[in-house]
Amino acid sequence: MQLINADLHSHSDVSDGTLSPEALATRAHAQGVELWALTDHDELGGVARAREAALDLGMGFLAGCEISVTFAGESVHIVGLGVDPEDEALVAGLQAIRSGRRERAERMSQALAAVGIRGAFEGALRYVGNPELISRTHFARWLVEAGYFAETHEVFRHYLAAGKPGHVPHHWAGLGDAVRWITGAGGVAVIAHPARYRFSPTAEYALFSEFVAHGGQAVEVVTGSHTVAEQLQYADTALEFELLASRGSDFHSPDESRVDLGALPDLPGRLTPVWQALAGRIQRA
Repeated sequence: MQLINADLHSHSDVSDGTLSPEALATRAHAQGVELWALTDHDELGGVARAREAALDLGMGFLAGCEISVTFAGESVHIVGLGVDPEDEALVAGLQAIRSGRRERAERMSQALAAVGIRGAFEGALRYVGNPELISRTHFARWLVEAGYFAETHEVFRHYLAAGKPGHVPHHWAGLGDAVRWITGAGGVAVIAHPARYRFSPTAEYALFSEFVAHGGQAVEVVTGSHTVAEQLQYADTALEFELLASRGSDFHSPDESRVDLGALPDLPGRLTPVWQALAGRIQRA
């Protein structure tokens, strides 16, 4: 298997990253990335800019997005790689998901005010590049700036994770809908960072089984939040469910991300990389 430095999961300021699509492409190239995908949350608005910047720099590019899904009461993320960013069903589906974010953010602000943190909604808006995509990450950045915590990971642990004072649950897309939107747009659906979800073994098996039944084809094995042990675990899962393997940093910000663009270890050699199935969708200069 020919190894390439592929980073197929990253976010710009069109969703909850801090860099523009152009700056993100420049950073990826400087880090040695050869094949890159922009996968903003529930949004395709940065794809054209990212593609132009990537091709100008000589990188291969895949159009992508990361879709928020509710499964068994948990939020799960499904990455779409190699999608047509103008596909009508995909565009409409993402618009439907985005429509509930502002109301959720206002409820989060009210919840934080109830525990003595006021002005959170207005504070979070200062970090938002796309008003339709205000998220928990924007609240976390404001809480760090306001001096409540030293880093955003602490904010999530104490205030914004499930069961904490500022957490407001939201019903996202269905798993089947997300996979169908991606595959209907010519792409490959990927379960993102599976170790992050708080599923029992039974619920996780159900997630993978239903994902495959709907037409999902890949799982992130190597990603910024996975330990070495988790990489090995999900390499086995990929083989068990006959899934392709993906690799992506989940990069959001130079100051916040655990792993920089392009800095991940290689996929285990016994797996089939997802980019082999996407060869016809990779855009090059």
